[in-house]
Amino acid sequence: MPAPSARPRAGFAALSLGLVLATGCATYSDRTRDARGAAQRGDLPAAEKQVNKLLGTRSSKDMPTKWKKDTALALLERGMILHASGAWKLSARDLSVAEKQLELLDIARDGAGQLGKYVFSDSATKYKAPPSEKLVLNAYNLLNYLLQGDLSGARVEAKRFTVMHEYLTSYDRQGRPQGEGGDVAHPHGAFGSWLAGFVFERLGEHESALRYYDEALQARPFASLVGPVQRLSALAGYRTPRIDAVLGGMSYESAPAPAEIVVVVSVGRVPLKEARRMPIGAAIGLAHAYITGDSRVLERSALKMVVYPELVPSNSAFETAELRVDGQPVGLEIASDIQTEVIDEYEQMKPKIIGAAISRLIVRAAVAEAARAAGNTSEKGGAIIGLFAALAAEGALLAADRPDTRSWTLLPGLVLVARVPVQPGPHAVTVVASGRGGSETRDYSLDIAAGGHVVLDVTTLR
Repeated sequence: MPAPSARPRAGFAALSLGLVLATGCATYSDRTRDARGAAQRGDLPAAEKQVNKLLGTRSSKDMPTKWKKDTALALLERGMILHASGAWKLSARDLSVAEKQLELLDIARDGAGQLGKYVFSDSATKYKAPPSEKLVLNAYNLLNYLLQGDLSGARVEAKRFTVMHEYLTSYDRQGRPQGEGGDVAHPHGAFGSWLAGFVFERLGEHESALRYYDEALQARPFASLVGPVQRLSALAGYRTPRIDAVLGGMSYESAPAPAEIVVVVSVGRVPLKEARRMPIGAAIGLAHAYITGDSRVLERSALKMVVYPELVPSNSAFETAELRVDGQPVGLEIASDIQTEVIDEYEQMKPKIIGAAISRLIVRAAVAEAARAAGNTSEKGGAIIGLFAALAAEGALLAADRPDTRSWTLLPGLVLVARVPVQPGPHAVTVVASGRGGSETRDYSLDIAAGGHVVLDVTTLR
């Protein structure tokens, strides 16, 4: 049988290359685009419906029956939509189940590690949540129980938060000490510590309440904690330099907890990851310490582009909020700037992520060189056949290299809080979320008993 001509074989290779480069599976950020768009419009039912499609469930009352590599992450997305919709019991269920499935991405000790292990894509692995997501998950779930009036459930969630917070604080002290004696608070912990302190205060566990308030004060000087710390100082002996600073050398007598309105406002959304390509020269300069394999093989690579996940703004509609109680303005304090925390965390990981992408590029180039060598042995048109074979092989692997764009895309960008002591009786509360996308107003009518409290949550996801 005569050998096939070089032209048909070359044409077939070129066609294969074109088909490969023209196709490809959608990334996680692509698959969640419709849900984010619905949330951006304020249409939470539509966002919920889109995420249920990802989970393969008919409604949010149902749990997924098949657990794939992204199921836990999609459950986080649905849990946040349910939280914003006021379905706090269902939200708590989703967040709790997702937490049990999630592993923690140890961005400090991983090195190239898991980030560089997989030839085709990091997204082929089970999703691992970064610290910013793990801690805020517990904080929002604690809030879910508070909103249901379940202090016991909130206490359990506070303990889960503490386990993760202590792990991350231990790493900070060992790896990145800040301040005198390496005494640091992980920045993600302020929101959870602030809430947990309130839970333990209302449960009458005064020592634990002061410990949580001290953790929150490590992150920022909350004006809203001055009254509670002074009141609790007469009931518990726990002291630190931060608590002493709040007390100002004064002694305070025991006093009953006042009627109180607790307000938590979550606006915006954190940045998300999208697929990007970077020229190989710039990539190597950024991530040379995390590259595995012989980069000299790239000298003959025709497709010298690194595919990686870049963090991009979510273009949220709202950026801040205002609070009024009985018509009077009340200051809101930043509890957690999650958006900034996510950006800082990504910048720490970025060299490793790009190093992993370059390592996969080296594998692609090596396969292409093998295809080139095989094609060069053809009797007719060997060099051309080798070229097209190399392009086809490398193009196929490039198309298969889908960057890992997974993250909790419906996580709010900024959390604001307030604690407002009030007289028992009826009260009117107004929260206005605003930003370049306009504004949204929420009005509440409350009736608070003596010594009681009401927790209000405004989560816009816009």
